[in-house]
Amino acid sequence: MEIVDYLRVARRRLWVLVAVPVVATGAAAAIVLLAPQQYVGTAYVAAPALVGGSAAQQYTGTQAANQFVASFAAAATSPRVVEQVAGDTGVRPATLRDGIAVEQVGASSQLELTFTTPNRSTVGPVLESTTRRALTFLFSSQVAIATQQVEAARADVTAATTAISEWERENKVSQPDKIYQATLNEMATLRQQQLSMQAVGNGRGASAAASAIAAGQKRLDEIGPKLPDYQALLAQRDAATSALARAREALQGANAQLQAADPAQATSISAAAPVSRMRGLVGTALPVGAAGLLVAVVLVALLELLSRQRTTPAPAAAVTPAGAPAAELESGPARPATGRVAGGPLRSVPLGKPEGPAVPGARRPIADDDTVTLPAIGSTGPIPPGRRGPNR
Repeated sequence: MEIVDYLRVARRRLWVLVAVPVVATGAAAAIVLLAPQQYVGTAYVAAPALVGGSAAQQYTGTQAANQFVASFAAAATSPRVVEQVAGDTGVRPATLRDGIAVEQVGASSQLELTFTTPNRSTVGPVLESTTRRALTFLFSSQVAIATQQVEAARADVTAATTAISEWERENKVSQPDKIYQATLNEMATLRQQQLSMQAVGNGRGASAAASAIAAGQKRLDEIGPKLPDYQALLAQRDAATSALARAREALQGANAQLQAADPAQATSISAAAPVSRMRGLVGTALPVGAAGLLVAVVLVALLELLSRQRTTPAPAAAVTPAGAPAAELESGPARPATGRVAGGPLRSVPLGKPEGPAVPGARRPIADDDTVTLPAIGSTGPIPPGRRGPNR
């Protein structure tokens, strides 16, 4: 088919090409125009202190802004937050999931939270509750984790201090490491005094210094074997104390992020406004009309195909001309017939080959070897005068 044929078919089926898109577009427009009026509100979340900064913060690195927006969007539609917002506002969870949308403002960490609903009075409360619950959900968990770490580190410090106290009570010595060091220093001083007294000939003083040195050595011999266990307990207490300091620092950072995520400081909520029906009409009717046009084209093609199949004639069988000899219908030469003609046997009469080309639609040319069989005559008597034909 050529383009002219397609145009001819389109003109013949023009009512289909027009009716289907018009009906589809009209139905979509009716649905949009008859639907209840929708209202939309926007909550603008701007909290730069929550993204970037020190490595201790929750969102750092080159993808911090995108991660924050994605986390906020997931939190705003999470089952926990949705249930909390539904309890705060009385709006059904299904309505909240269908109406809430989160979009990033450019490539920044700022975002817009929108809520669309037919009930204008619920727009503001839903936006306020959603932003508050989502921010709390994101950053209060960090505070809870940091608090747990502080409690665990404090418990380790308490356990290490208790173990040291029990060791001192069992060994009846307090702070043996300091006693050991003090005894070493004292013995060094006594040895210097002993040498000085021996140098000046003070034998009594040198003897007293020797007795004091012996007593100090005895104390060292008693404390020395026990000192490694005590020092291990001290190391455990020092490690627990350092962990407690780090946990308290992390808790301070988490509390700072939670304060920066305060909805009263980080969010601003706009008033509810009616949604433009024209925008919804254009966004719905045009695609539906285009789809209707495509359906119409397919329908016209199917109708045209069915029409052609219905009007195409079946191939006709070969028609035999009335009174044609039977030999002309055979593909090969006719066989001689046997019988009688006018009281005698039938004869096979050969006919000459005609001259000139064959004419379409005419009978097949008779070759030299073709034979025409004459029909047998059943009567051998004379033909009555009234039944003779012309030229007889």
